Formats: sequence, C-alpha cells, structure tokens
Amino acid sequence: MSFSLADARFQLVRALGLTRRGLASLRTRGVRATWQRVTAQLGVLAPAKRTGLLTGDTGPFVPFALRVSDGPEVSIVIPVHGELAQTLACLRAMAAYPPHVRVEIIVVDDASPDATPRVLPRIAGLRVHTMPRNAGFIGACNAGAALARGRYLLFLNNDTVPQPGWLDALHATLAQQSDVGIVGAQLLYPDGRLQESGAMLRRDGQAESRGRFDDPEHPSLRWCADVDYVSGAALMLPTELFRQLDGFDLRYAPAYYEDTDLAFRVRERGLRVLVQPDARVVHVEGASAGTDPTRGMKAAQVRNREVFAARWRDALATRPEDPVMAGRVPRAGVREVLIVDNLTPVPGRDSASLRLVNLMRLLRESGVHVVFLPADRQHAGDATRALQAQGIEVWYAPHVGGIARWLQVHGPRFAQVVLCRHYIAREFLPLVRRCAPQATVLFDSIDLHYVREQRGADLADDATMRRNALRTRALELDVVRRSDVTLVVSPTEADVLNRDAPDARIEVLSNLHDIAGPGEPFAQRRDLVFVGGFRHPPNADAVTWFVREVFPAVRKRLPGLRFHCIGGDVPAEVAALAAVDGVVVHGHVPDITPYMDGCRIAVAPLRFGAGVKGKVNLSMAHGQPVVATSCAAEGMHLRDGEDVLIADDAPAFADAVLRLYDDTALWQRLAAGGLDNVRTHFSLDAARATVTRLFLGGIAPAASAHRDDPADRPVNSR
Repeated sequence: MSFSLADARFQLVRALGLTRRGLASLRTRGVRATWQRVTAQLGVLAPAKRTGLLTGDTGPFVPFALRVSDGPEVSIVIPVHGELAQTLACLRAMAAYPPHVRVEIIVVDDASPDATPRVLPRIAGLRVHTMPRNAGFIGACNAGAALARGRYLLFLNNDTVPQPGWLDALHATLAQQSDVGIVGAQLLYPDGRLQESGAMLRRDGQAESRGRFDDPEHPSLRWCADVDYVSGAALMLPTELFRQLDGFDLRYAPAYYEDTDLAFRVRERGLRVLVQPDARVVHVEGASAGTDPTRGMKAAQVRNREVFAARWRDALATRPEDPVMAGRVPRAGVREVLIVDNLTPVPGRDSASLRLVNLMRLLRESGVHVVFLPADRQHAGDATRALQAQGIEVWYAPHVGGIARWLQVHGPRFAQVVLCRHYIAREFLPLVRRCAPQATVLFDSIDLHYVREQRGADLADDATMRRNALRTRALELDVVRRSDVTLVVSPTEADVLNRDAPDARIEVLSNLHDIAGPGEPFAQRRDLVFVGGFRHPPNADAVTWFVREVFPAVRKRLPGLRFHCIGGDVPAEVAALAAVDGVVVHGHVPDITPYMDGCRIAVAPLRFGAGVKGKVNLSMAHGQPVVATSCAAEGMHLRDGEDVLIADDAPAFADAVLRLYDDTALWQRLAAGGLDNVRTHFSLDAARATVTRLFLGGIAPAASAHRDDPADRPVNSR
C-alpha cells in the first residue's frame, strides 16, 4: 500500500473517531463545549508561532539608563573594540526590554579607537572597565569576568540585539538543571533567518552550525538541545565554574575556538552544553571581526582549529567525518521515544497533561530524547514553546504534512512509541506498526475511559450512555490487546484490565507530581477550593452536586466561607453557580499556587470517574487536606482519617468539611499524611525506577499476531 493511501486510510479512521467523539460530547458537554473541543482538534484559530524581531537602534547617542542591581544574579560581560553604534544598539535593546532576573552589565573597553570611551560612561547603571591596551576578545572577556559579582556569567558580543525574554530563558535553563554547565542562545540574522542553533564538530574539528539560513521555528531546531558548543556571542555559565577553569584559554588568543574549547572542558567535568532556542539574539555576524578567514582577526579561526584539534584529538575521534552526520542532533546512539497525544499538554489545565509533561521530564533526565507529536498537528503557542524549552522535540504544521509520510521518515528513529488515549492509539497503531516495526508500542490509557463512561451511565441511569460505554469498552480493550504494554494510573485499574484483558501486559505508571511543601499553616488558611478542567464531565457534575447538595449545610454553619471553583472551559451550568452566595467561579487561573497554599480545604466531590485524581494529588503535594468521595480517592493508597476524609452522601460530606475546617489537630495530621502519600506514591522520585524499566529495559515489540490492523475486523461491542 502506498503511503498516500495510508494517509487516506488514517484520515478516514480519524474522521470516524472524531465524529463519534463529537456526538458523544454533544450529549455530555453541550454545543458550546463541544465546539471548543472540535476547534482545538482541527486547529481553528491556532495561535501565531512567530513575532517580529526587535531591530537595533543605531541612532545618535542620547543618555539613557539600564536597569541593574547591586546584588546581581547574572553578570553580563560585553567586550568592545570600537563599533560604538553596534554597542549602543545592544545596550538600548536591554534597556527597552530589561530581564526579570537581577543583572549587572559590564562593558570592557578593549582600547577602542572611536568615541566609545567618552560615550559609554554617560549610560546610567553601566559598569565600564577600560583596558590599558588592546588584549583581544579573550583577554577582554577574562578581564570582565574577574570583575563579575553575579552567580552566573554571560558573555555577549556587542554586535548583537538581544530579543525580549532572552536572558530569563538562559537563566531558567541553568537554574533548573543542575547538570548543565553552559547554555547559549539561538543566533539569528537581522532578516530573521537562523544563523546557528548551537554547533556540532566533525572529526577534524571543523564546526557545523546547526540550521544556518534555515527557519528558526522549524521543529528540528526549536528545542533545547545538547550540542558540542555554543557561540561566545551569547554564552552563559556559572561564574565559579568559569573561574575554576581559569577562563578562556589564552592559547587561542586573540579569538576563535576559545568557546569551543571551554565547552569541551565543561563537558569533561560531566556537565552538559545546551543551546536554548527560547533565548534569541540577533547577531550581525562579522561586524567586529569580518568574515574573510584569510585576513585580519578572522584568520585566527583557521590557525586555532588546528590547535583545538590537536588538544582534543581523542574526544574528536568519536565524531563523524561526514559533515551531515556530524551536524545531526541528537547524536547517534541516543535512545529516542515518540509520544503522541490528541493535543499538546498544558500542565495547568488538567492532571493528564501534568503527568505527561512530567513523564517527558523523567525521560529527558534519563538521557532519552523525546519527540512529541500532537495528533491535531497544531502549534499550541506557549504550551509548545514550554516543551521545547525543556528539550522536547515538538512537531507541528506546516512541517508535518501527512501523518503517514511523517512516520515513514521518522519512524526508524524510535525505540518506543507511546500512544495516549485509546482513540488516538486506534488511529495511529497501524501506521506505527508499519513505519516503526522496531519500536515497542506503549498504550497510555490516561484512565480507563470505558470504566468512567459506565459509571456515568449508571449514575444517570441512561441506556444510550450504557451502549456507548460498551462500545468504548470494546475499542479500548482492542487497543490494549494490540499494544506491547498498557499503562494505567492505579492498581485498581490494573486489576480491571487483568480481568478484562488477561493476556495483556499491564504496568502502573501513576500521576507524577513535584512536592511543593506545606504552604501556609492552618490558622492562616481560609475557604474551600476545587480544581479541575471542565472539559471533563465528572468535574462539572461534581461541582454542581457540591454547590446544590453540600454547600448550603456548610454555609449555614460558616456563613463567611467561600468556595473557590477553579478550572478552564467552564460550561453554562457551572458558570451559573456563581449566583450562589459564597461561590466564586474563577475559570482558568494562570497560577493556582495561592489557592493551594492559602485555602484551608480542597474538596473532590466526584460521583463518577476513573483513574487517579490529579486534583487530590495536587492539593496533598501542597500540604492541603482533602475531603473526597470514594470515587475520587480510588486507587490512591489513601486511609480515611489519616491521609484524607472520605464521604459519599451530601450530609456526610458536609459534616466532614465542617469537622476538618475547625479541628487543627486533624487538619495537621491529614496535611502531613497527604504529603507523605504523594512523596511515596506519586512523586517523580517514586516513578523513576518504573520509567527506567519500561523505557531503558529493552522490552521487545509484540509478536506478529498482535499487529493486524483493527480496522480490518468488526468490533464486538458486547
């Protein structure tokens, strides 16, 4: 079968699946919420991927001020030798868009022959260090570094125009990853083309700049990557590390290959060298040193390559000779995993997104290269960029054409493919088996949809919903049978599948949370909170039931109490609850930490559902006790009265809330028990061994009997 036909087949299966889910959503979510989901799936009104570049202001000098700190976190060192207009453009850009992190800016005047010595001291906040004689780039940089007071040191060429947010992106990369020694910016030409996104080396020491003249938004270049070195035009590292290494090596004076050599010395210490494309800097290449390698300072580049190659001969022996292979990232031999979900995960939106992002984070920490493909193929704005900044290679349109064609090209890369949700797995499985036969397929159920649907049908006593649940059961179990491994989030769901699909391999990989800590003490906390996205029908039902059946009794005893309802995609019936005295419907909030740390109790009044409830984990990770139903506490290793209070009918739920709200000792016991529960069962540390075993342990793909196309067979919906 040709891949054009495979694409058509895939699109047909996908269209049928979208239609079925759309009709089901109309029944359970209504027209407005369904339309939001459909537009998200189809990428309607997708956010723009690019903004215009900040251009350099090279106009006449007028005094201005830089926002700097006496207690800097980052020391920016800018060596200059003339080219005053370029230096002013660089400094003006930083003045117009100052970083959030505290900085000092040190300009090292390396015996400039122009007006630089007279003009720069008139810029408020700027530290100017004047060299007694010209020392070259390396000498000037080392002199500036000796004056630095910040924890981190950032070298910046004067022929650059830093783009808004550049320094905060570099700082976050270093501050959040203890194994990183150097991080550099993505360099752009003034016309927006990519100059380089880090560089790799050939065996002879010749550099291959990644992506030169390419689109900087291309998925293969937009993620934070491990590279051989980053240009000294915009390079950041810990100040103490630079000093321990005795700075840039003078054997490369006046310039060239000093940044490459520094990167190799940093890597020799077991630290990584990264390029962070979230940090963008326009670089007027050759403005200070020219571009002719046969004359001037640029001639040192050819000479220093030989010096560098001789010094690092053994390390370079592992590099390819072929320039195409040498420039490839990730390097050959790095394990690669593909993850496919319906949409790009947004951790603040739902627990499934948070779990998936933290799984990718664990894989990256294990040395695995992760590729994420959203089934809608859309660039999701900040959510996409957040993944890329963490080192995830995310693909999107127009760079992904047909799914089958993309898998034909990229399928051979992957040791494992993770397919999230049964309807996505059903669409992708045939293509993955065909295009990546070497890959182990892991079906990540997120939660068992058929269990959730069956419980919802029983609660509503709806025959149509029961039939749909049976249909989902057949489809979901079919995917389980055809996958090499099925991931579930709780031992309870593992027991369900061990009964319903006894021949399948089932593994538990539960929710993944950072331990935020205890938050505010009991006496400083107020009110109740619920957190959950309302695209998920059980959440809308839970909040509606709580406000109508439980909250009046609570409010009668505590008339000043407020109930904070937090979650995106608010349906009309939930929005209407804001009319109830004491109920605050916030919708989506960008930062829920104040509510986790400041509200006294979280409620999880779910009457149906499946899986593990991230809202419960989230509150407990913040030391916030929870009152939950049995459904909400299912599969979470919780003990009533020790980690959580459990109540299922309205009077009992109200009594539990009221008792916990006024009992300091009980509150403190549950807060401590909840933190211990998350640390033991739902933290990243608790999951590391499972992730290592599943993704680095060499699980083989299934036998050929599991590889027939489910679309070729009728589905038994009994």
